[in-house]
Amino acid sequence: MTPLRRLRRRFGVLIGNIGARVGALGCTFVATLLLARNGGPSVVGTYALLHLLPALVGSLLSCGLPVSIPYFLAGPDRDDRRLPLTLVAMAMIGGAAGAGIWIAAAPFAGAQLFPKLSLTLLMLAGLAVLSRLITMTAKACSQGSDDLSGSNRVIFTEEFMFLPAYALLWSAGVGGYAIVVGGLLLADTAASSLAWGRLVRRGFFHQARRPSLQLARRIASYGIRAQVGGVITQLNLRLDFILVNLITSPAVLGVYAIASKFAELLRIPSLALTYVLYPKYARDGPGLAAAKVRAAMPKLGLLFAAVIVPLWLSAGFVIPAIYGSAFKSAVAPAQIILVGFVLTGIGGVITAFMYGIGRPGLNSLGMAVGLVATIVLDILLIPPFGAEGAAVASAVAYTTSALALIWFFLRAEAAEARSLLSVRPLPSADPG
Repeated sequence: MTPLRRLRRRFGVLIGNIGARVGALGCTFVATLLLARNGGPSVVGTYALLHLLPALVGSLLSCGLPVSIPYFLAGPDRDDRRLPLTLVAMAMIGGAAGAGIWIAAAPFAGAQLFPKLSLTLLMLAGLAVLSRLITMTAKACSQGSDDLSGSNRVIFTEEFMFLPAYALLWSAGVGGYAIVVGGLLLADTAASSLAWGRLVRRGFFHQARRPSLQLARRIASYGIRAQVGGVITQLNLRLDFILVNLITSPAVLGVYAIASKFAELLRIPSLALTYVLYPKYARDGPGLAAAKVRAAMPKLGLLFAAVIVPLWLSAGFVIPAIYGSAFKSAVAPAQIILVGFVLTGIGGVITAFMYGIGRPGLNSLGMAVGLVATIVLDILLIPPFGAEGAAVASAVAYTTSALALIWFFLRAEAAEARSLLSVRPLPSADPG
């Protein structure tokens, strides 16, 4: 067997997920480039916020449904035929509620977050809460039902579909902020249609039974615990977007968004590790999963530290060359954020471990530690230093969260070892 074939056999699933994420990031890069060239930093900043907030609202109103789905589809409830329609019902209800709240709040909160959007466009953007949640649910269903190839396709297509949607709207004479809102809605519709079609063809709904309120409560209970960490992770990643926009201007946010996207190249393998290992650790059980995590931690720490170097060095000429001289000020923030990602590989594996053993609350607590650092440092550093201050806050927050996760993992591993010792039978007494 050739070395390449051995590599594919051992890491094929992980490589496939990384490839999908790289492709998705490439599509986002092209979309951002188009918006930057044709609309400027303010349009890029609006695109960044609309890429984030609808998904955040949908996840919140569905009680963390996208995070909890893989645990139930891959775990002990995987043969329960009430699951498929229960998951769909939760997605539809949560998405509709989120869209309604967005639309109702638009006249009151829209001017602060989206000062350049008309009220009509802002209310239309509320539909993205539903479309995003439906897409995320399909992706999670593929992940949990052992169709990682299908989930990888969703990861790619949900970003890729914005490009043909943009081209279609552009050819129809739509531009400015309307092309951002319309493009995101069309992209979600296309990606979710393809994803749910694949699930239907694979028999996801075969012999499905009516939704169960009792099962939905259990899913929501797990999801709420996991959702806290998911929401906090998004806040750690994007709270600075909101604060930069409020404290400075959409133009500064556009520059900072470019810096963040460049630095977040390093998050791709970390996210892939979490995504692929989460259901695997659920099947392995706590003891075996903990041993695998401990063995992987030093290797991942060295690997991610080594990868940072070329990214840090290339930022100085890659960002201005691609986005133009107007975005030269994004170089320093990107380099600062990169330093904060040294431990992100270790954090990704530990997150998969916490989800897989049914302890999502510990992951949430680790993320909360980083969020505290984000809030305090953003408030202190953004007013005087702008994008660079936000970058320092993010780097410190990412490192703090990773260190907290390592601490919680060590405690969970020790607790598991004590549990095994407590149930081990004592040797029988020697009658002699």
